Amino acid sequence: MSEYFLLPLASLPFPNIDPVIVQIGPLAVHWYGVGYIVGILFAWWYAKRLVTSPRLWPDGKLPMKPEDLDDFIVWAAIGVVLGGRTGYVLFYDLPRYIAHPLDIFAVWQGGMSFHGGLLGVILAMTLFSLKRRIYTWTLFDVVSAGVPVGLGLVRVANFINSELWGRPSDVPWAIEFPNGGPFTRHPSQLYEALLEGLVLFLVLRFLTHSRLKLKTPRFVGGAFICGYGLSRIFVEFFREPDQQLGYLLGTNWLTMGMILSTPMVLAGIWAMVTAKPAPQPQAA
Repeated sequence: MSEYFLLPLASLPFPNIDPVIVQIGPLAVHWYGVGYIVGILFAWWYAKRLVTSPRLWPDGKLPMKPEDLDDFIVWAAIGVVLGGRTGYVLFYDLPRYIAHPLDIFAVWQGGMSFHGGLLGVILAMTLFSLKRRIYTWTLFDVVSAGVPVGLGLVRVANFINSELWGRPSDVPWAIEFPNGGPFTRHPSQLYEALLEGLVLFLVLRFLTHSRLKLKTPRFVGGAFICGYGLSRIFVEFFREPDQQLGYLLGTNWLTMGMILSTPMVLAGIWAMVTAKPAPQPQAA
């Protein structure tokens, strides 16, 4: 512990955590993958809790069966992986993947886009809800309520992997990342874990259980979309932009993350403003 007190006040030591939890031969389990798996499982479990709580729904009528969510978890996982990978390829590093198309399938090397994953899950929810005759916005509300936990876990995994670090800084909690050059930097992954993960989850929990906003379809989903967009835009001011993209439009602040998140804020606001209580079934 004595070496900690000899460090400059303007930096903290980077924790030496192996990105690989366990490896057996060629098979390796990474924190990054575990973050995704635990996040999906938690969202599934939490959604089932929501749809089995009558007080959260109009007249206590449950909007779907828990078994529907058991089946949807497979759709969600496919949507997250395919959408997240496709989004990263298209939005962040297209020239590289055009030159080396087989690298598209090397997901173990990293490279997932939240915005692409979101689009993949939205498509999966739309198709699944039509197939099961579930109101699409209600499914979106239920699923999105638990998603922030997974987002927070994946951001912590980004920190462990020493990737997606922040811009150079001399704040007292700045960290010198092993592969971030001779600079102390904002631990922007932890900023995102806090805002996109813990804070956003608590806000949505307040809306679902205190304000009973699940009775107003698309409000909770809109709050999630808007909340994530605002959190991401804020953290982008502290996060180093992707090296292959840099800052955009000749600025020293505008990033691809900001551009992709701005429509989310607008869409989320629209969803909340236009949300109306669920229509009551008419008596026969």
